[in-house]
Amino acid sequence: MDNAIAITLVKFLIAIILGGVGGYYLRQILMQRRKNSIESRLKKLVEDSKTEAKETLLEAKNKAVKILEEAKIEERERMAELRKSEERTARREESLDKKIMSLDEKEKELQEKIEKVKAIKLEIEEFKQRAIKELERVSGLSGEAAKEELYKKIEKEHGNDLAKRLRKLEEAGMEELEQKAKNILTTVIQRLATSTASEVTTTTVTIPSDDLKGKIIGREGRNIRALERAAGVEIIVDDTPGAIVISGFDPVRRHIAKNALEALILDGRIQPARIEEAVDKARESIEKQVKEAGETAAFEIGAFDFDPRLLNLLGRLKFRTSYGQNVLMHSIEMAHIAGMLATELGADIQIAKKGALLHDIGKAVDHEIQGTHVEIGRRILEKFNVDKRLIQAMQSHHEEYPYETVESIIVQTADAISASRPGARRDSVENYLKRLQDLENIANSFEGVEKSYAIQAGREIRIFVTPEKVSDLEAKNLAKQIAERIENELKYPGEIKVHLIRELRTVEYAR
Repeated sequence: MDNAIAITLVKFLIAIILGGVGGYYLRQILMQRRKNSIESRLKKLVEDSKTEAKETLLEAKNKAVKILEEAKIEERERMAELRKSEERTARREESLDKKIMSLDEKEKELQEKIEKVKAIKLEIEEFKQRAIKELERVSGLSGEAAKEELYKKIEKEHGNDLAKRLRKLEEAGMEELEQKAKNILTTVIQRLATSTASEVTTTTVTIPSDDLKGKIIGREGRNIRALERAAGVEIIVDDTPGAIVISGFDPVRRHIAKNALEALILDGRIQPARIEEAVDKARESIEKQVKEAGETAAFEIGAFDFDPRLLNLLGRLKFRTSYGQNVLMHSIEMAHIAGMLATELGADIQIAKKGALLHDIGKAVDHEIQGTHVEIGRRILEKFNVDKRLIQAMQSHHEEYPYETVESIIVQTADAISASRPGARRDSVENYLKRLQDLENIANSFEGVEKSYAIQAGREIRIFVTPEKVSDLEAKNLAKQIAERIENELKYPGEIKVHLIRELRTVEYAR
């Protein structure tokens, strides 16, 4: 039993050994075959690559030969074109040489003819002088005396004809000048298209809701009375949806009232104390707007060398009107017209435009200084050391001074064009505003009057007096005196209510 097992084990070991040796040799055989297969593939790849390289090289050589042939053909064509160009240039040079030779010959001939003409002219002049001397000797008169005698004879025989001829030439010249002037003015007017809307005496404030109207009026009307008193205007709250109307002849007061009312609506707190604060802030805002308006006007016409204080005065004209026409807009329009006229006539464009812009500068302070606005304007410009030519250009627009320069005539013409535009001015509005201004001036002339406002289209004047200077009894007498003077000096329909207010305010602080 043990022998059989041993024999079996030996056989098993022998089988394992033989299987390992056989597997080894079998693996070697398979590896050799695979190696031979790879080598054959590599040889084939190398052969294919060599074949492909030969074909590529051959194709490249063919392309190179083709390109070289094309280059040779192109070179031959260029050489042929170059030869043709050289031949054309040579022919042109030959032609130019011939023309130059011909011109030289003609110039020589022309110079000879000029010399001959000069000689002939000299002979003619000598002959003329001899003839004149011979005539003077025969007639016994000199050349000047003979000319004078001839003039006298012509004047005697044809004097009427000459006068008619001169008059006809003069009339024709004037007609031509007048037609040219009309053409220039027509061109200028057509080139400038600005608004001709006149200033009115009311301003509309838009409100977000009609519920605010009751808040603006206040309990028993105290808010609206406070606003009217502080701003010096009349507030009209009617059934117009979404709007409140501010009435007043002074555009500054209307603008202050509008700004204050808009600020109060935005803030929401509408009460007498807040109303006075809002009006004071609106007055400060107006000063900034005045400065900006002056700077904008100067920038629009291209004037950048004005003193800032002069621009501030110019900006005040934004709130001045003349016959319903805004003075600042009128001045800017005049500046553009004057610039175009100066261009057409060959005058100094900058002097004409600046003179037109500043022609009414005196109106900015004419209610504070005695004199016409022209004279006040001259003094203002002299104070700021502006160019003398500018003063000469602006001072003659109302013919108070003679026309010293062409620019002064241009400024006066531009003023007439701007003012005469259809709808630009309204005489009735100017008269109405003047009557209201006179009404306030009468009230302000009395001692103790702090300020006065003409409202209700001139049917009422509110006068505020200084309580320290005017007592209650004196206030009654003062109101009566003002009413009597208005009756004596002004003409008006109906009656005017003189409303004099004396208010004493005492303020203390608890600390």
